[in-house]
Amino acid sequence: MKPAGDPSLVRSAAERLSAGPAHTLDLAEVVLGLSGHAGAASAAVFQLLGADPRFQVDKEGVWTLDPTVVPFGAPLDTVSFAVVDVETTGGASYRGHRITDIAIVEVQGGEIVDEWYSLVNPGRRIPPNIVALTGITNEMAASAPYFDAVSDEVDERLEGRVFVAHNVTFDWEFVRTELLRVAGDAPDVPKMCTVRMCRRLVPALRRRNLDVVTRHFGIEIHARHRAHGDALATARVLLRLLDEARGRGIEDLATLQWYLKRRRQRKRFDPDQYSLELPGYESRQRRRR
Repeated sequence: MKPAGDPSLVRSAAERLSAGPAHTLDLAEVVLGLSGHAGAASAAVFQLLGADPRFQVDKEGVWTLDPTVVPFGAPLDTVSFAVVDVETTGGASYRGHRITDIAIVEVQGGEIVDEWYSLVNPGRRIPPNIVALTGITNEMAASAPYFDAVSDEVDERLEGRVFVAHNVTFDWEFVRTELLRVAGDAPDVPKMCTVRMCRRLVPALRRRNLDVVTRHFGIEIHARHRAHGDALATARVLLRLLDEARGRGIEDLATLQWYLKRRRQRKRFDPDQYSLELPGYESRQRRRR
């Protein structure tokens, strides 16, 4: 038997329910291969499907599938994530502040598969307090390429991937503004925020800045407030958060995006309710024999 956290089990359950409703214990036997203790089998089904909005269960323990709620998306292991961090001149992009440092770390299949980073000449002075924070001096920036020179590289590394950042609105707005200025266009890509992911997937964390989150997961940041160091740490945080999502039965991108956007009570499992003596289940068992 596959473990209950195996992503393929969710799709197996969906395939079974696409043919019609099924009782909890039927699913336990067909999908999980469990036919022994009714309470344990039922609990395993709820662990697998309880957080997934596509699967509904009534008071008699009969499950149905509603794929229109959240259509099945790409399995998380097949999705490419572009984890981005930028350092800037300190103010808002709409006030003319610019990128001084950018890094993109690609995550796919449960591992980091590529890294790219570059200093960027912002075309304006970097304030002393930002120099002190990042260690990027005006002399360093003056010898770096302008964003125009790296825009094609940035665009190529974002296209077809999920844009991820720790506080994604900030990083995306700077990257988008720069790409629009250079090329008049920015890739239309999904966005995902590791701060929001932490809020939903690790609710015990009351503070969610990168220092707190990396300390929680035991991740070191080799160069804090530099784009490469922060992006690499965020990529490692993303990997841990994707593991947390899978542990909740979330195995595809569409469901993860849905889960991050709204609050939903997990379907309640009552071990005394879903038993072999449940009305209607015994007669189905006899027919199957």
